[in-house]
Parts: sequence; C-alpha cells; structure tokens
Amino acid sequence: MGRQLTGWALDLDGVIWRGTETVPGSPGAVARLRDAGIPIAFVTNSALRTPRQVAAKLESHGIPDAESEVISAAMAAGRMVGAGDRILVIGGDGVLAAMRDAGAESVDDGPVDAVVMGIDQRFDYEAMTRAMRAIDAGARFIATNTDSTFPAADGMVPGNGALVASVATATGRAPEVAGKPHEPIADLVRARLGDDGLMIGDRPDTDGLFATTVGYQFGLVLSGVTANADLPVEPNPDYTADDLAGMVDLVLGR
Repeated sequence: MGRQLTGWALDLDGVIWRGTETVPGSPGAVARLRDAGIPIAFVTNSALRTPRQVAAKLESHGIPDAESEVISAAMAAGRMVGAGDRILVIGGDGVLAAMRDAGAESVDDGPVDAVVMGIDQRFDYEAMTRAMRAIDAGARFIATNTDSTFPAADGMVPGNGALVASVATATGRAPEVAGKPHEPIADLVRARLGDDGLMIGDRPDTDGLFATTVGYQFGLVLSGVTANADLPVEPNPDYTADDLAGMVDLVLGR
C-alpha cells in the first residue's frame, strides 16, 4: 500500500447505509476490518443521533457493538462550547446530548452564548427567527456541518447546510463549522485512530477535503452521492471503489 495506515475512518450516509437501506456488503466489510485488527471509527456529519443511537442504527444494518467507535459532528460541536454556556440548540438528540456532555445548558429563550445548528426536520420560520435574533444579539453561530444534501433510500434530501444557509443569509454571518471537513472533528479522529489513516466516504467536498484536513489518504466509494459519471473529482482520491466491500478488497487484497 505504500505506507502503514493506523486506522480507517468510515462515513455512514452513502457508505454504510442510504436511509433505511443497507449498502450491500458493508456489514461484511466492517467485520473483515475488525477481524484484521484494524482500528475503525464511524465518522458522521449527521448530528441527529447520540452515539448510542448511531450504534443502534448500525446494529440494525448488521454492524453490532459500535458505540465506542462513533465520532459525530455533534460531538465535535460539544468541544467548541464551554461548561456553563447557554446554548440555543436547533437540532436533535445528538446535539442536545453533546451540549450536556460539554456541561453547557440548552435554553429556549433569553440571552445565549451560542446558537448550535444540526439537522432538524422540524426546522421552520420560527426557529430561523429565533436563531437570527440570538446571533444578531451577539451569540456565536456554530453549525455541526454544512452538507447541502444527504442520500436517503428514495433519493437525495436537503442537509443541514440548507438550514444553516438560511440563518447565514438572514444574519450576514458565516458559521463556525464543527464537522467534516473542518478541524474540530479532525482532532477527534486523530485522537482515536492516529495520524496516518484512510478516510472512506462518498463526497469529495466533505470526505475528500476532510482526508486532507486530518492528513489521511482518501478512499472514494460510489455508493452514495458521487457516481462514476461524476469522475474525475477533486481532491483526487487515492483509491476508488464501487462500495465499502470493494474498497476493502482493493486496499487489503481479496
């Protein structure tokens, strides 16, 4: 392979699953990595779920015992706030749990230290207004991620970046971003897997750029957002395969 890799960082949407659909071969590919003693981390920009909930979803897709291997953009956002900070959370259980773990207080009104936005399918005009007013009053603006879309079983759906863009437009402020391809989540991955790993994902604009940020090689799979017709892409992947199973065959050998 050219250099020794300390671990594999695996994206979820488009790599392990597409909505409720398991990407064929992904459970067996993960089992093969585990059997080979290769450290892995499931690295997701989705902030919807807690690590325990992500692990439960992984188990429903045939990948058990993964809670300790989960790294999420919500966890990275939790490292960006301080104990005792008052936080206006727009997002699901994952963001709320990360704020609690950081010792911050989630509040619905009054002055706040930061607005933290993660994907929230209940997001509406009222939530946009509350976020805008808090940021205009001086609160930090933190986004778990700015993915514009993500793949579901029945096609693409809007991602957190679409929600964040509305607040950025209303305030004229760009957010600080926790998730891929930015440094807060890169710190978590390096701490878990070391300094010389392989990032597997389906999006050059997040997973590929993240591989550069964290200092890893980039393995592009064509089972999610990126299709064969989209090639070539930037950054140029070190490895390209149809799916995770194909990637494991390519890198480890059949």
